[in-house]
Amino acid sequence: MTKPLYSIPGTPQPAAASPAAPPAGEPASTGARTVSEVLAQSQIEAVMDELDRDLVGLAPVKQRIRDIAALLVIDKLRANLGLAADGRHTAPSLHMCFTGNPGTGKTTVALRIAEILHRLGYVRKGHVVSVTRDDLVGQYIGHTAPKTKEVLKKAMGGVLFIDEAYYLYRPENERDYGQEAIEILLQVMENQRDDLVVILAGYKDRMDTFFKSNPGMSSRIAHHIDFPDYGNEELLQIADRMLAAQHYRFGPGAREAFEQYLERRMRQPHFANARSVRNALDRARLRAASRLFADRERVLSEADLTTLMPDDILASRVFQAAAS
Repeated sequence: MTKPLYSIPGTPQPAAASPAAPPAGEPASTGARTVSEVLAQSQIEAVMDELDRDLVGLAPVKQRIRDIAALLVIDKLRANLGLAADGRHTAPSLHMCFTGNPGTGKTTVALRIAEILHRLGYVRKGHVVSVTRDDLVGQYIGHTAPKTKEVLKKAMGGVLFIDEAYYLYRPENERDYGQEAIEILLQVMENQRDDLVVILAGYKDRMDTFFKSNPGMSSRIAHHIDFPDYGNEELLQIADRMLAAQHYRFGPGAREAFEQYLERRMRQPHFANARSVRNALDRARLRAASRLFADRERVLSEADLTTLMPDDILASRVFQAAAS
């Protein structure tokens, strides 16, 4: 194996091209000869079921994750039989790109993927380190390499999630140091891929442009997954779940009011899917609190303290803007 141009201090260098061993205390899949045996030993089906349960919609994304999991399970069985073209087992490339608008579940899916990889023994720790350009790129000569290497050191054994990855490349600024970070990432993605999975994320059109300008990065990404926007009914289901998690609920007419809110808000700029739903519910809870606070002598019941009313929704500026 080629010696990395950029080694990360304090991290193990891959001595052989094979999947990382399962963590101590967890069942190993060595010797498994059937899919059922690998699934029983790794318990990855529980993670995929959790993904189905936690995320509304996203059927194409969930199916793609199941396909990747299937590939890894079969790869385990092939490794156990010593099957490889050159006589050596090489772990499949697992670097990924998630594209889609904000609030479509990319970070949540990255966490589940990390857990699947960990349970199958493809990464040692299974943690996710989430960063942006500011965490990787320095502001002066000699600053970028230490920053990038420090992030990589933290991510080793798990998943590095780089949000809005296209901001690493700014060709219009000849004094920009993002290209240095990209070069370090490329070396580590290739030479230490048995100990790190990198997921790049961002808007699809911008990621496409980024890959055209950085073909070396594009060639290292094995899986491209597009996250679709949520539909109105899916967003309502997300709202129901968010409220239930905080011991709230929609009162009579409030869910219909929130549906009207979504129809208007989705047509406005900077709509961020589930993120916008969460922000809207937070503001509705503030209005509900102010409404209850104003009636200081009233004995408040559990229903009073857990119910959003239509006026808590309809007071949003989204309706005021529509009326003007």
